[in-house]
Amino acid sequence: MLILFFQTASAKIPAIEKQALVDLYEATNGERWSEKWDLSKAVSTWTGVEIKRNHVVSLNLMNNNLRGKLPNSIGNLKDLQLLNLAFNKLTGSLPESITSLENLEVLRLGKNELSGNLPKNIGNLKKLHVFDLYSNNISGSLPSSIGELKALKVISFSDNALFGQLPISLGNLKELERLELAENSFFGSVPEELGNLEHLNMIVLAENNFTGQLSSAVFALPQLKVLQLQNNSFDLKELQKITPVSSELALFEYDNIELKMGSKSFKIYPNSKVRMADTKFEDDDN
Repeated sequence: MLILFFQTASAKIPAIEKQALVDLYEATNGERWSEKWDLSKAVSTWTGVEIKRNHVVSLNLMNNNLRGKLPNSIGNLKDLQLLNLAFNKLTGSLPESITSLENLEVLRLGKNELSGNLPKNIGNLKKLHVFDLYSNNISGSLPSSIGELKALKVISFSDNALFGQLPISLGNLKELERLELAENSFFGSVPEELGNLEHLNMIVLAENNFTGQLSSAVFALPQLKVLQLQNNSFDLKELQKITPVSSELALFEYDNIELKMGSKSFKIYPNSKVRMADTKFEDDDN
């Protein structure tokens, strides 16, 4: 352990990586951060920076009063596995260079003021497990390349300005456990391909403009525990014919309706008793 500590403390990262960190500090008003960096000291002493094998692998500045735009040079942190800048005051759009962080596993940018569209090449982040943009001002549609993020377990995009139809490519995310898209402006039908995602335990689609019927395959998902549909325009008549696989499934809908669905217990919650599913911000996959 002492050897590992010494290696970390004495690590000298490439100049291009150090400059990327300095650019971030200067672009986000580092002098007013809650925990500031002393740029005259070694990078290994800077709060939230983790170094392994002389490369920056983790940058965790959650709730640290960052204000400003992300610099394009952030894409030079090629070995970065975790980027957590949630609960700050970041503005502007996501730089296209962020799609070059091909080792990234956790990306948490929730509770900021980011805007603009998602980069079209977001599918380059092949190792990404957690993709959190909760409560920003991100607009535009979901690029079809999102279906290339096959390691994804969590999509947390609720409370943004996203719109359009959901791409069919979401059905490629076989490891996905949580899909949170509430409080946007998505419309059209929900792809029946979501019924192929056997690890899904939470689907949050509330407060959008979805229409049509939800595929019976969604209700047959073996791990599904929470399904939030309230304040859309779904046709729920077909629900009467469906028997959910899970007896623990909780359905949230906007009318105080009673549905008899097979012989299994199926909890129906009217909108007045519903709060949005909590979004977690820990640095794990849950």
